Amino acid sequence: MRVLGKWLGRLLLLSLVAVALFLIVAPGYVEKSRNAVADHAPYPVSPAAQALHEDLIIGDWHADTLLWKRDPLKRAERGQVDLPRLQEGNVALQVFTAVTKSPAGQNYDENTADARDNITLLAVGQLWPSRTWGSIFERAIYQAERLHKAEAGSEGALRIVRSAAELDQVLSDRAAGQNVTASMLGIEGAHPLEGKLENLQHLQDAGYRVIGLQHFFDNELGGSLHGIGNKGLTPFGREVVQAVEARNLVLDLAHSSPRVAREVIEMTNMPLIVSHTGIYGNCPVKRNYEDALMQDIVASGGVVGIGYWADVTCDDSPAGVAKTVKAAVDLLGEDHVSLGSDFDGSVPTAFDTSELAALTQALMDADLSEAQIRKVMGQNMLRVLRARLG
Repeated sequence: MRVLGKWLGRLLLLSLVAVALFLIVAPGYVEKSRNAVADHAPYPVSPAAQALHEDLIIGDWHADTLLWKRDPLKRAERGQVDLPRLQEGNVALQVFTAVTKSPAGQNYDENTADARDNITLLAVGQLWPSRTWGSIFERAIYQAERLHKAEAGSEGALRIVRSAAELDQVLSDRAAGQNVTASMLGIEGAHPLEGKLENLQHLQDAGYRVIGLQHFFDNELGGSLHGIGNKGLTPFGREVVQAVEARNLVLDLAHSSPRVAREVIEMTNMPLIVSHTGIYGNCPVKRNYEDALMQDIVASGGVVGIGYWADVTCDDSPAGVAKTVKAAVDLLGEDHVSLGSDFDGSVPTAFDTSELAALTQALMDADLSEAQIRKVMGQNMLRVLRARLG
């Protein structure tokens, strides 16, 4: 029995070591495979493009960095966004979006709402607080807490903004030479409300200002672009849309069904956004709304954020992203196009945020004017935020 007990003890110890190694190694391995940056030689950037890039105000509507187990204040060897790389890329404002539920086998065509949830496994595997394991709402709160913790530890280099005045203060401080980057919180799908309108106030208190309605599945608010049957808004969804408009929040239609998008257009009078997307006429895939719907969305005064991954651009090189931007400008007008990278959103890209000067070069090569480049890279985003945020 002593021998058996000894072997059982060793087996238990080995099992504990194996579990510990898995928890330490697996999250980084998963992210490295999901958010890969292609190997490439340095992209050529002319002195003129570099000078323009350094003078731009750059904003990005969408990055999922808070989902992953790494310190956003430290430069990582994986993923696509962290504060050092934002600084190197001259990004003035980054919206960090919370992903709280994602169906196993997710695809752009069709997903069921009751599919096994990938984020539950990720939350457990990354040792998120146990309160997040069974609550989508708590996952959103936890990701907001992660950004607040980063802000507190950044020695003033990262600042969360909740209002137009706070955003303008960061821009003023940057113009005066301060090394500060603004950040904002967004929700990728409003299922963290868990069917309760009062939770919108809790999310707002936590700092959330950009509210997406759906992600990869139909939810309590209505149909997803990737759900079943192009469903429209539910009564609860209509309540939430009305509340978002009344509270001066930003409403994001990315991942919503075309029917939801049209119903939102009909019932609101505010600039709407599609935070990360491509242009159907340039890259005809289901992930991109058809051109006529995009035109109707921006008629509100809103913008679309052009993504950097091949599924929406059909070419994720800087030149390919610039081609998509030009197609968007030609279709929608220069006042309605901005950036929405989807960095760290389980998408491979050809560059990370530190290399954004290569995109400025590509936009110049695509014959966009300096005024158009300034609008796309940040001014259009700022216009919408100033119009919406209290």
